[in-house]
Amino acid sequence: MAEISIISTATVGPATPNQSSNRIELTPWELQFPLVGPVQKGLLFLHPTPPSPSPDHTIIHHLKTSLSRTLDFFYPLAGRLCTTLNNDHDTISFFIDCNGAGAQFIHAAARGVTATDILESDSVPRIVYSFFPLDGTQNRNGVSEPLLAVQVTELADGIFIGCTINHMIVDGASFWHFFNSWSDISRGSTEITVFPVFDRPFIDSPDHPIRIPRSLLVSATRRSSPFQERFFHFTKEKIAALKARANTEMATNKISSLQALMAHMWRSVIRNTRLPEDEETMYRFPVGMRPRLRPPLAPEYFGAPVRLGIVRMKVWELLKLGIGHAAWELNKVISTFTEAEAANFRESWGKNPNPFPGTSKRTSGNLLASSSPRFNVYGNDFGWGRPVAVRSGSGNKTGAKTTLFPGAEEGSIDVEAFLMPETLQSMVEDEEFMEAVTI
Repeated sequence: MAEISIISTATVGPATPNQSSNRIELTPWELQFPLVGPVQKGLLFLHPTPPSPSPDHTIIHHLKTSLSRTLDFFYPLAGRLCTTLNNDHDTISFFIDCNGAGAQFIHAAARGVTATDILESDSVPRIVYSFFPLDGTQNRNGVSEPLLAVQVTELADGIFIGCTINHMIVDGASFWHFFNSWSDISRGSTEITVFPVFDRPFIDSPDHPIRIPRSLLVSATRRSSPFQERFFHFTKEKIAALKARANTEMATNKISSLQALMAHMWRSVIRNTRLPEDEETMYRFPVGMRPRLRPPLAPEYFGAPVRLGIVRMKVWELLKLGIGHAAWELNKVISTFTEAEAANFRESWGKNPNPFPGTSKRTSGNLLASSSPRFNVYGNDFGWGRPVAVRSGSGNKTGAKTTLFPGAEEGSIDVEAFLMPETLQSMVEDEEFMEAVTI
């Protein structure tokens, strides 16, 4: 497939720079992420018609200008991480310095690539990874690298807007909050619909700023991956059938559509990995904490208030006891993330920090889920129509992983599966799995 070329790189700051440099503290939630990669998501658009009338009004110029105006509302994204080496010389504290240093904006071209190449390929073409800036970085590098980087890549018949944001600054909800707001400004709005909240609760304790031992900020080298990616589409009706089946098996009505689909994916991946029945399998997934606190955090809280839910069981248990059993175990783990648990986490993590490792041991029985189909992805109209697809970058893909996106049709879900090629092929040939998939 064709190569990509970089046309220009620029720094974009807020349209109205803040004269004072504000400091935003980080909570244990955000401080879990210094060693992992940033959030990388992007949207594919078909070429606007008619074309822009003059070079001064090109899409690139327009997107730079609207990005600058959007940073007025999301000023931390134009800042940098800052570290303090504490008096003990063995610990480091992080915070956000809202210094207006600016976001990175890259204009690139891959004119040998068409939208069809991306949409209709059996596997996601690897060139898609090159549509995202700051590839391969770690969040702790935000002390010298931009916290936000955007790349607009011109294709033969469309454009791809790839966005990379430091994971110590945002989770998925905050990522799409920014993306949605940028598209609103690009479309002509003078104000954003929902204003971000930067206030940090829980930082008035003696444990703040949190001191992270320097020995915990050493990570392994990122490994090359033999994995491939493929998208599977689940309609609203197919998901409803999975939910009904899971609830029927467990004689309950408490299993959600998302829990049923996650259980279906987990069982299908492990079944087609063909592991020994007595081997343990582990499923990890993010749990958003905003609504689980008392009082709840504002939905527009701008940060990364997430925890990692983990379910373990033997392969035979996962495969023999049905989708209902797996979904119910997910449900039970999610229900443990209460206000009391959150308070305990904040206190214990503050005293004994434990950042996520930069790479995880690649074990065939482990599967990670990320993102959410509840985010507003296809509502991002920058002024020339809705996107035709969403894709993710290479960040945080060190082992088997599924990324969940809303589908283009209401109630549908697209799952981006990052797996070994033989597992993906086996899943495509698996009648039980494919019965719920719409081609």
